[in-house]
Amino acid sequence: MILSIVSKLVRRCGCPTRRLCGWELHTGAFFLLLLCLPLSCFAQNPSRPKITGIAHVRLFSADLHAARAFYSKILGFDSATSTCLGVTNPCYAVNGHQRIELQQIAGGAPDNLLAEIAFSTPNLAEMREYVLAHQIQASTIAKDETGTPRFTFKDPEGHPLAFVQSSGERFFTPAPHQVSTRILHAGFIVKDLERERAFYEGLLGFRLYWHGAFPPNERAANSTNVDDWYEIQVPDGEEWIEFMLNIPANANKQDRGVQNHFSLGVKDANNAAQHLRVNGAAKFDGPEVGRDGKNSLDIYDPDFSRVEVMDYTTTKDPCCNAYSAAHPKP
Repeated sequence: MILSIVSKLVRRCGCPTRRLCGWELHTGAFFLLLLCLPLSCFAQNPSRPKITGIAHVRLFSADLHAARAFYSKILGFDSATSTCLGVTNPCYAVNGHQRIELQQIAGGAPDNLLAEIAFSTPNLAEMREYVLAHQIQASTIAKDETGTPRFTFKDPEGHPLAFVQSSGERFFTPAPHQVSTRILHAGFIVKDLERERAFYEGLLGFRLYWHGAFPPNERAANSTNVDDWYEIQVPDGEEWIEFMLNIPANANKQDRGVQNHFSLGVKDANNAAQHLRVNGAAKFDGPEVGRDGKNSLDIYDPDFSRVEVMDYTTTKDPCCNAYSAAHPKP
C-alpha cells in the first residue's frame, strides 16, 4: 500500500533529488521521499483570496448615443480619466477604481441588460485556481484595455461575472456634475435562492447584509421565497449584490430593467435629486425611504435599466430584519 502511494506521488510530482528517486522504493524510504516531494503534491483545495469590492458594472445598450448622453450629462460622469484609459466601450469613471461601461447590443436584446459585474481581488491567479478547484469554468487570465488582468466566469444561473486584479487607486478627480463617487451594489433576478446562496455565500464567502419583503398585501401572487430582496456583501469589503426574488418568468423588458440594476451611493438622496435636476433630468422616482430604511431615488437609462441613487446609511429602521453588517462609508 505504501509503495503504491509513493509511486503515485513520484509520478505526479517528480523528485528534485535524483539520487533518492533512483532508489528502489521500499518502506524505509517512504519518509525520505516525502521530504523531497514539493508541498503542492499534498495541497488540499486552495484557499480563497480576498474579495474586496465591485470593480465595474457593464450594461448592454441598444442606442449608445442616447446612453452616452444619459451617463455623461444626467449622471455627470466623465470618460476622460485614468480609470477608463484605453477602454473602447463607452466608459465612465465613478472613482479611481470603479467604472461603468456600456456595450452595444448585437443581435437580439438579452433578457438581462446587466452585461457583467466585476469584483476586485488582490491575488487574481490564486482566485482562478480557487474557482477551478471547485469545478467552476473560468476563462484564462488576460489583460483588459486598461492593462488590468482579469478572468470571467458565470454563477449557477448564468449571470456573467469577472474577477479583476486590484491595483490600488488610479489618479482621479470627480467631474463637476458627478452625482456619486461610489458604486454600492448591483442587483439581478434570481430564480433559485438556495442555489445562488450556496455559490456566493458558501463558495465565495459573501455575507448577509440585509433581507426583506414587500408588505403582505403588495407581494406577488407567485411568491415562493420569504423575502423579495436578499443582499449579501463581499467578504472583505462593504459593497454588495442584491438578489431580486419572486419575479415572474414572463416579466417584460421594463420590469426586468427595474430588477437588473446597479446602485450609486450618496450622502443625501434629496440633494442628489436636486443635482439631477440641474443636470437636466426630467423624470425620476423618489426620493423616498424604502423598506430597507434608506432614502433613495430611481432613474432609468434609455434602455430602461434602473440606476438607484441611495443614501449610505438608514433614515429609519428597516422593515422585516435588522442589518447584519456595517454600512458602507462615503
